[in-house]
This record gives sequence, C-alpha cells and structure tokens, in this order.
Amino acid sequence: MSENVIEIKGITKFYQVGTQVVKALRGVDVEIKKGEYVAIMGPSGSGKSTLMNVIGALDSPTGGTYILNGTDVSHLTDDRLAEIRNKEIGFVFQTFNLLPRYSAIENTMLPLIYAGVSKQDRLKRGEEAIRKVGLENRAMHKPNELSGGQRQRVAVARALINNPSIILADEPTGNLDSKTSVDIMNLFENIHAMGNTIILVTHEEDIAQHAHRIIRLKDGQIESDMVNEDVLTTQTA
Repeated sequence: MSENVIEIKGITKFYQVGTQVVKALRGVDVEIKKGEYVAIMGPSGSGKSTLMNVIGALDSPTGGTYILNGTDVSHLTDDRLAEIRNKEIGFVFQTFNLLPRYSAIENTMLPLIYAGVSKQDRLKRGEEAIRKVGLENRAMHKPNELSGGQRQRVAVARALINNPSIILADEPTGNLDSKTSVDIMNLFENIHAMGNTIILVTHEEDIAQHAHRIIRLKDGQIESDMVNEDVLTTQTA
C-alpha cells in the first residue's frame, strides 16, 4: 500500500468569471507522504488557496486525479466529500471559526457530533484533545473568555479530534501577534512529532520555514518543491 496520504496528478481548476476563464490551477502534480510537514506558499493569485480547497475536499478539480488516503476524491458528490472531510482532514483556519455560545471543549467535540459518536466517547476524546493543546484549565470557557492564542489552540484541538490523516492549516497565525504565533508553531511542531501529517498554507516566509518541505506556486503551477534544509524550530536545546 502507498505511504502517500495525498497523490495529486495533473490537477486543473478553471473558473468562469463573466466571459473570462480563469485558470487557477494548471496541471499540478504533488505527492505528500504520511507524517510529512509541508508548507504551501505563493503570492496572491498563485493558486495556493485553490490548491488548499482541493486538498481539503472543499472543492472538486476541473481535471486530473486526487487520491486522498487511497480514495479517489476527484469527482465525488458534495455529500460524499463532506464525509471524507470529516473523517480524513482536520482544519485550522486563520479566523478560528469557533461557535461563540459553546465552551472550548464543546467546540472541540463538534466534529464527533457530526460523526455520530456517543456522548460518553465524545467527552473522553474531547478532554484528551484539549489536554494535547494544553488547555485543560480553560475547557469550560467560551471563546470570548479566551485569548487569540487560546482560541487557536481550541481550533487545533478540534482539528485533532477525529485522528485525521491530515491537519490542514490555512494562515493559522494570521490573526496572532508574534509571541502567540511562536506558541502556535511550537504546538504544530509537537503535533508533527506525534506523527501527524501537517500541510500549512501561508504567505509568511518565517512561518513556512517551520515546515520540512516547502512547495511554492506561481500562476497556477508549481514553481519549486524543495526540502527545507534549515528548519526553523521553536524548541530550545
């Protein structure tokens, strides 16, 4: 069996905007192995957000093949894509996307409700996920009672709750100050050390340098795909 969690071959994505056809992705090939830590970079309009949407099963490609953990998800129905997303991918967004009336642990457990997991199991797994991100003492606090960094930790806990194949983080430090950004990148390093596959979408060079591999896009195509020889770490010797 392939050790790739992602196999993308010849992926294209075209949009019709008025009379114009926008070619957001133009024949992209990417393979990502289980346990890799990859950053996807590129300027505005490069196609990185479109590629993230395809990888995250939020959008279907116009052409090409996308194999996610052994399943061809290139042209599935929206309902089937939603099932795959909930099972295989944990999302961390720049804006946290937490429900304001729910506590930290309730927000963390949301994907398990959609998956039909029993209340007892939800609570057990929710507590474990909250503990992994170091928020045991804030589990019952609502988002407005948490700092930006703590809210992002809740988002990371929610992403981990289903033991997904991939953690997909879209500009995860974009709304955080420098010190808090370092704390969140430290958290990602710890999660990666536990064996998780992480894909980081960012326009910030210093954030991308935490990844072990950097893919750069330009005009809908891969400009470079390099191992990062000088990984930036938050860990102290």
